[in-house]
Amino acid sequence: MRLGMLLIVLMGFCLGGFPASAERTGAAGSPLRVLLIPADGGTEDGTRADFLPLFNAITRTSGIHFDVQTGQSYSAVIEGMCAGQAEIAWLGPVSYVEAHKRGCADLLAIEERDGSSTYYAGVFVSRDSGIDTPDDLIGKSIALGSQHSASSFSYPLAMLSKAGVDPLRDLDAVRITGSHANSLLALQNGLVDAAGASFISFERAVNQGGLSASGFRLLIKSDPIPNPPIAMHPGLSPSVKASLRSSLGSVHEMPGIRPESIRGYGGKQVDRYNTDVSDELFEAMASTIGFIDTDYQAAILLKSGS
Repeated sequence: MRLGMLLIVLMGFCLGGFPASAERTGAAGSPLRVLLIPADGGTEDGTRADFLPLFNAITRTSGIHFDVQTGQSYSAVIEGMCAGQAEIAWLGPVSYVEAHKRGCADLLAIEERDGSSTYYAGVFVSRDSGIDTPDDLIGKSIALGSQHSASSFSYPLAMLSKAGVDPLRDLDAVRITGSHANSLLALQNGLVDAAGASFISFERAVNQGGLSASGFRLLIKSDPIPNPPIAMHPGLSPSVKASLRSSLGSVHEMPGIRPESIRGYGGKQVDRYNTDVSDELFEAMASTIGFIDTDYQAAILLKSGS
């Protein structure tokens, strides 16, 4: 009997579920575990610090407690959610879609600023490179971030393809750097001819002193991309899900909460977190980057030597 019960518990973990004895309630002694993708390096004073004010504000106004950590990679956060190691995750749009398809994540909220829940990515080149059109990149190299990133991987590939440049056939080399900042630094240091990154990551790197804005030029701008969403594990109890939606959706209106505590991607202050959004927001994204299937992604990684 004991062996049977042990097997049931182990199976629950392997399937990404939450055995009753391990279910988190959000109480002080049972905080909800939050995993954040390492959008800009994932350091303790980086991505985690961006979101601590938000989760601390929710704790003050609702009594829900959190243990906020940054994952080592985009894929580590996806796997953490699917292995039942976190109840909440801040994911890139592509990462969210992957986790949702695997049954590991449901949409909780998306940040909103000036009524918009989208952002932009770009393909950047050096100002004095002589690269003036996408065709000028033929035979040259590009740096991309994590393969699970919308704005530093999928959208740059889509932008090039839309402009008539086949990344697999026409580029001499693709470098996978793991992050927006690393790709921009590779471009700044002359290691590649172009880099894909979000506008927010570019601005942050410039503000932190790591990049000189005057040395870069925007070659291609993306279509609007859904902001990175906050997701919750489907295995949470209905009462915890309802509390999360209510608390996150109203925290910006709560007395005593400073507006600068409501922060999001890149540490930027946002107006609120919209908990009424649906997965329809990601449909346009799916049509834009839908050609990047498993085989295409594998071909890009092979070309990069990853």
